[in-house]
Amino acid sequence: MKLVNLSITLFVGLLFSVMVQATPVDTYEFKSPSNQKRAISLAHELRCPQCQNQNLVDSNSPVAQDLRLEVYKMVDDGKSDEQIVEFMTSRYGDFVLYKPRLDPKTYVLWIGPFALLIFGFIIGTVLIRRQRNSANADVEMSAEDQQQLDELLKRNK
Repeated sequence: MKLVNLSITLFVGLLFSVMVQATPVDTYEFKSPSNQKRAISLAHELRCPQCQNQNLVDSNSPVAQDLRLEVYKMVDDGKSDEQIVEFMTSRYGDFVLYKPRLDPKTYVLWIGPFALLIFGFIIGTVLIRRQRNSANADVEMSAEDQQQLDELLKRNK
């Protein structure tokens, strides 16, 4: 009896774990396979406005589903990628772009990492030079230290 209960429990647990992994599937019919590839590629490049860091394809939010469908329809209607991206950014801002444009608002994003790297290199170089200079600096001994050194050297002879 215990074996039957254990088997049923394992089967039900396995069934529920498979159901958790299921994701909704978009069933949009494209006019051509090239449109499908282009639309999916474009949906991979656009970020879901509701999710933190997921593109439109990976997100399961209702907003992402609606935007995916909108992108698919716009591609099938013959709109260019630039027109679609412009539509999305005018509606949701630059946040929807994974690769932000290079403009004055995004200079920090594009130039910041390089500036930090150069700044770190300069700081590291200055610190290493200071350490080398302090290691090479002549150490002056007091008269007492010199006398003790002389005595030690005389003993060893």
